[in-house]
Amino acid sequence: MIEVERLMVLDHPVTDVVGFLSDFANTEMWDPGTVTCDRVDSGPVAVGSEWRNVSVFRGRRTELRYRLALFDPDHLIFVGQNKTATSTDDLRFENDGGRTRLTYRARIEFGGLARLATPLLKREFERLGDEVSERLPLAVAHALGASPSGGTRSW
Repeated sequence: MIEVERLMVLDHPVTDVVGFLSDFANTEMWDPGTVTCDRVDSGPVAVGSEWRNVSVFRGRRTELRYRLALFDPDHLIFVGQNKTATSTDDLRFENDGGRTRLTYRARIEFGGLARLATPLLKREFERLGDEVSERLPLAVAHALGASPSGGTRSW
């Protein structure tokens, strides 16, 4: 399993940030690997909502079907699956004086022979985590109408 975690401070209230990020189609704006992400069901976004995500990783196109597994006012979990991998995006939100502290954790588990490549891919996923921590605040600021905060941290 590969796990990458980043902390970001966003210049918007938690409810606005959660509202934007709960629609996984918006990953097109902040995930550097996502080519397209389309909702495959209808109605309000809720636990069980699903998206078809097409991304490019190391020059290869891959498709995952994502499902919103948890939708709390301060916590979102999306789980994407295909034949070779399960990807989990875990987003936790905290109020920070009218701003939002976002802890973003991405986990990917490979199955079958792909599991053997896990140690070799860790660095690439760390690089993607760095790109997310740069792009996500910009996407939120653009969507919600303000300049992004500078504070990002990773560990």
